[in-house]
Amino acid sequence: MERSEEIGLIREIIGLAEQKSAYLDDTISHSPISRYSSPERFAREEAALFRRKPVVAAHSGELDGPSSFLTRSVMGLPVLLVRDAEGQARAFLNVCRHRGATLEREGAGCKRVFTCPYHGWSWTNQGDLRAVPQEKQGFPDLPRAERGLRRLPVAEAHGFIWIIANPEMNEPLNIDDWLGPIADDFRWLDLANHKIAIENTIEVKANWKVLVEGGIEAYHFRVAHANTIAPHFPDNLSTYRCFGPHMRSVLPRTSMTTLTDTPEEKWSIRADANVLYTLMPTTQLLVQQDHVAWINAQPRSEGHTTLRIVTLVPADKIEGDEMQAHWKLNQKITMATLAEDFELGEEIQSGFASRGNPSHLFGRFEGALNRFNLAVEELIAG
Repeated sequence: MERSEEIGLIREIIGLAEQKSAYLDDTISHSPISRYSSPERFAREEAALFRRKPVVAAHSGELDGPSSFLTRSVMGLPVLLVRDAEGQARAFLNVCRHRGATLEREGAGCKRVFTCPYHGWSWTNQGDLRAVPQEKQGFPDLPRAERGLRRLPVAEAHGFIWIIANPEMNEPLNIDDWLGPIADDFRWLDLANHKIAIENTIEVKANWKVLVEGGIEAYHFRVAHANTIAPHFPDNLSTYRCFGPHMRSVLPRTSMTTLTDTPEEKWSIRADANVLYTLMPTTQLLVQQDHVAWINAQPRSEGHTTLRIVTLVPADKIEGDEMQAHWKLNQKITMATLAEDFELGEEIQSGFASRGNPSHLFGRFEGALNRFNLAVEELIAG
């Protein structure tokens, strides 16, 4: 983020506070509940978004050296992520090319060769078929090049490893092209020089979009978060900007509204606001004063989402008992706040079955929710 843009955002928030106004869209809008409850709609999202657009599979630090590997379920696919001897990140389906067994059962480790636990076929960490037991007798003239591991498009950028969860897609993956102008903010965040301090994984019985919507407006803070974060934030004050299908929201703390007597050169958006990046389709980054909360969603069905919530901290702020205690406490606060959102999300999902509402109603200060849903619609339409 350029300094001039940072100052402009703070001025905008102060101006809204002085006007005693929320950031307002021109009109109210509606969102049909079929967007959240229809299996057919979810199948369209899976085909057009989850299996065709770049998604974050891991933080770069999780592949922390040559020959390191991770196994993950990414958008329903079993994925093997590796860093080869040259340091390049690669992604494959974690499936044996002989008879389809899971190739690597461990969640993480360091290997140059992966051997199937079924019949012992093996591959290098570059995906090449290495050995086949009794090959000459059982598989004469085996076309080895055709039996390499199935590759997935992969790129490493801005501290993350991104993939497209589709082995049928072979084109090079350029993350800055996908992010567009919002990529400039990631150079500001410098997440490649962060490490994972602590994380939680939870299952939520709610549609993935319901959970995104719960984070991109401040209208609910005063009521839903009365016992957690609400005392630190002004009532219903936030702003947002879209960058193609992606979004940046600014959720100011009360301290930002008092900066009028502070020289602009001392202003800092991270000191006085949470900045939330919503990256289509399923990644959110909540930037706080001294760390970033990375929320990665894995939609399982129209009513089930797996969420990984990770605290990313500067690499020089992770060592020592005092720092570890600090990050554990911070994660506890984060999880307590998110639990309030997730409980509401599950109740909303249950409410769809009642057909009490044909659509959700978004007020003028909930415009970010409408813009998010319109971006999903545009991507599905192609």
